[in-house]
Amino acid sequence: MDIRTLSPNYAVSPQIAVEDIPAIAEAGFVTIICNRPDGEVPPSHQANAIKTAAQTSGVNFVEIPVTHQGLNMDMVAAQKQAISDADGPTLAYCASGTRSSIVWSLAMADEMSADDLIRATTEAGYSLDGLRPQLDMIANQSRN
Repeated sequence: MDIRTLSPNYAVSPQIAVEDIPAIAEAGFVTIICNRPDGEVPPSHQANAIKTAAQTSGVNFVEIPVTHQGLNMDMVAAQKQAISDADGPTLAYCASGTRSSIVWSLAMADEMSADDLIRATTEAGYSLDGLRPQLDMIANQSRN
């Protein structure tokens, strides 16, 4: 398991497995967000399997499947709401952690500067420099 912290309350990871859930709970995560569509993984790694294991361990589970082509602001709003609703740290996962980093950055663009978001994701190993125009646009819209 490769958990990468982006903020005190949010981390991302590549695909997790049912057997990872106890360690995720022990690490203090109270919510898991699945950003990976079921069509990308075998049944053993699909959302329902992970959800059942998470709930058994007392961890909340939210499913927000994201594709690069299908990413939209409804998904961003849902991600932000799931993070906001969590009573503690949230772990989001997808294939590599990139989509979970992108959707978090877009969700936080009205609260954090593009520089801070890009720095956080870069330090975690995700290069999102190309996202700067969208981050700036969201920040500008929230100020108006």
